[in-house]
Amino acid sequence: MLAENLVHFSRILRDTGMAVGPDRVLAAIAAVEAVGLERREDVRAALAAVMLERHEQQTIFDAAFDAFFRDPKLLEQMMYLLLPKVQGRGEKQNPPRANRLAEALAAPAPKREAPPENPAAQDEIRFETELSFSERERLAQADFESMTTAEYEMAKKLAEQAPLPVLPVKRRRHEASARGTLDLRRMLQGMARQPHTLSPAFTQPRRELPPLVVLIDISGSMERYSRLFLHYVHGLTRRHLKVHTFVFGTRLTNITRCLRQRDPDVALKMADELVHDWKGGTRIATSLDEFNRRWARRVLGGNAAVLLVSDGLERDDSGALAQAAAQLHRMAHQLVWLNPLLRFAGFEPRAAGIRTLLAHVDRFLPVHNLASLADLAQALRKPALNPSTLLH
Repeated sequence: MLAENLVHFSRILRDTGMAVGPDRVLAAIAAVEAVGLERREDVRAALAAVMLERHEQQTIFDAAFDAFFRDPKLLEQMMYLLLPKVQGRGEKQNPPRANRLAEALAAPAPKREAPPENPAAQDEIRFETELSFSERERLAQADFESMTTAEYEMAKKLAEQAPLPVLPVKRRRHEASARGTLDLRRMLQGMARQPHTLSPAFTQPRRELPPLVVLIDISGSMERYSRLFLHYVHGLTRRHLKVHTFVFGTRLTNITRCLRQRDPDVALKMADELVHDWKGGTRIATSLDEFNRRWARRVLGGNAAVLLVSDGLERDDSGALAQAAAQLHRMAHQLVWLNPLLRFAGFEPRAAGIRTLLAHVDRFLPVHNLASLADLAQALRKPALNPSTLLH
């Protein structure tokens, strides 16, 4: 009976987005047998030790544990968690994770029976359901970590359509235009063909979108944000922008060719097969150093901007991160750091890795919802501020 309950509990955690496989279920059974069932908190601690990957999952684990092992009316409790609550001063505000847990505990929707075949019904016009303005606005402000599975899938599609983050820049070469500077060469060539005709010709500097280099952290703490940001980058690549995409956890991997596939599902599947360190540890210093040595001279030409997507949670005891970040800053036209931790109002750069990176970036911006992706285009067009002021 205990094993059946733990298997069912693991399915609920898996539906909320946690990677709970059969190996963790077996480890959970062994852990509960080791601590016994006398104390409830011992069981909670034993299950959390073998089922959780990172600290951010503790909140939803505690809610699922309390609902599953105490309250028999699971659905009523989850509906209560979804109701808005008024918080007083001094109360701790937890991240909004009830949506994913409620979706995992909810009973499956009943299947609708197919209507009988009717030849006259074949001419029926079907309309695709679209989001209303209020729903789209709410989804744009929702944090990627707190979205339900359905909302997350919808956010992937909307991220593909986010505006371009850069504007065209002037190049040295010129092109023909209807107005601008007189093109004496073309005018003389025209007179050589028709000596009695003088037709004015104009030229203007060619405008092109600058290259964009994206470095995405795919460690365990960044999984939900990096997955959706890859859909955003795939949309940029599809719109003929020169994008070079790299992901890093414990190693650096170039997935630019994968994201050139038209279908985003195929592109992400190819990236999954190529990358072997999803949801692992983080070696930011080693990955940036490898990029500087192997790829920087190839992809950082033409005023290329670098988007670094990471939470910066790495210790920098030896100073290697500072050296790699400083070298990348010198070679890039601008280095933009996108950090999901900026979604917290009281964010302070206390971690050593964050403080090290802040001294070598041009911009420090949040990336945690669809609104931040849409605002990225406007934020990069404004004059750059000095992010190192956050260190004081």
